[in-house]
Amino acid sequence: MQSKAGTYLGFCRRAGKLTLGVNAARATRERIFLFVCDPSASENCKKEIAKLCEKFDCPVVWLDDLAALVNKAECKVAGVREEHLAEAIRRASEEGNFQK
Repeated sequence: MQSKAGTYLGFCRRAGKLTLGVNAARATRERIFLFVCDPSASENCKKEIAKLCEKFDCPVVWLDDLAALVNKAECKVAGVREEHLAEAIRRASEEGNFQK
């Protein structure tokens, strides 16, 4: 059974509204509404995430095994560019619905 997070991230990916990776997030010209990050990211990556959250004025959600959920090996950062799905992911994280 897949978590709500995986389902919402899958919707974003199929809709083309998911930016994967720090470099891609830094280079995007579209608005990012939420960052979903893996806690196993390096310290430098976490610093970049903090800068990007400030740049886009958006929250961050920490989620274990992000690479498996977005089906991209070694992925540590995903930027959600769809406002409603970003809100759904954020709400699910507050309710604790990220466990598999």
